[in-house]
Amino acid sequence: MRLHFRGVVLPGEDLRDLWVHDGVISFEPIADADTVHASGWIVPGLVDAHCHVGIKYGGGHEDSDGAVAQAEVERDAGALLLRDAGSPIDTRFIDEREDLPKIIRAGRHIARPRRYIRELGIELDDERDLPEIVAEQARLGDGWVKIVGDWIDRSVGDLAPLWSDAILKEAIDAAHREGARVTTHVFGEDALPGLINAGIDCIEHGTGLTDETIEMMVRQGTALVPTLINIDTFPEIADSAGKFPAYAAHMRDLHRRSRDTVARAHEAGVPIYTGTDAGGSIRHGLIADEIAALAGAGFSAHDALGASSWNAREWLGHPGIAHGAPADFVVYQQDPRADLSAITTPAWVVLRGRVYDRRDPVTSHR
Repeated sequence: MRLHFRGVVLPGEDLRDLWVHDGVISFEPIADADTVHASGWIVPGLVDAHCHVGIKYGGGHEDSDGAVAQAEVERDAGALLLRDAGSPIDTRFIDEREDLPKIIRAGRHIARPRRYIRELGIELDDERDLPEIVAEQARLGDGWVKIVGDWIDRSVGDLAPLWSDAILKEAIDAAHREGARVTTHVFGEDALPGLINAGIDCIEHGTGLTDETIEMMVRQGTALVPTLINIDTFPEIADSAGKFPAYAAHMRDLHRRSRDTVARAHEAGVPIYTGTDAGGSIRHGLIADEIAALAGAGFSAHDALGASSWNAREWLGHPGIAHGAPADFVVYQQDPRADLSAITTPAWVVLRGRVYDRRDPVTSHR
């Protein structure tokens, strides 16, 4: 199948022609190509850099059919590259499906007993086992490992770090020797200095960032995936934590200042990318909501879209729109930089050269 698209190719401003054949993009004309769309805005496939294919909405493990359904929802929203930031099931069977987004896996969460959501992660009784388990997950994943940096400690009634600084350094070094990057779940303030100094590559959530730890991230080149639509569930979490008033108050405060925290990190130069935290308490397919949330934290529409498209793809080692690159892009009938709500209504989603008509979601792919 030979296809032709014409539109403004972001992040540029030029009206361009793209041809698609054998699942890849060509900047050179291809004879006898069918024109799918003759005007519009063409955006490199969107990225949800923090989601969980394999965790049910509401909790628990998905079966294979449920995981496929989650991936389909992401695809139809235009999210064609997913970084799965921890899943309790092996989703490699999805790699065999040409009609589903590419998943970059971080293996399973690594935590301590009673210091994370039950049955989702690998729980270590002895923190000295962390470097070995991190190295093992690095070999099983797709270049990423996920550790839980802090969680409520019921003995103190508030968020607290899970690991000593020294063991974090050993563990992150072990992952790096395996060629993997390490990311971490962190809500509060106290775990951040040890993680950043140990060489962590990415912070998930990061609601406890201060001016000092933001500056540390800038120096280290540490990325942030703030998951703002997940952070908006903090007041609900606090309401359910009546036995731990200090924790509840802390979570409400972290939520209250979350947009300002992200704005200060962005202004300081921290690399920031979109992630919804879909799976569990957040439904899949909400990448447009997360992009809008970044705009609400002071990002320009261009920067918010870049954090979910061309910049995020480069960070994860995947091309945008380039000659010979996989044909993964989204076509909009309105300029999403002029009105971010346009992201909720793509006209066409193109994944590995397959075209999905989102003007009529019932329409089958070409």
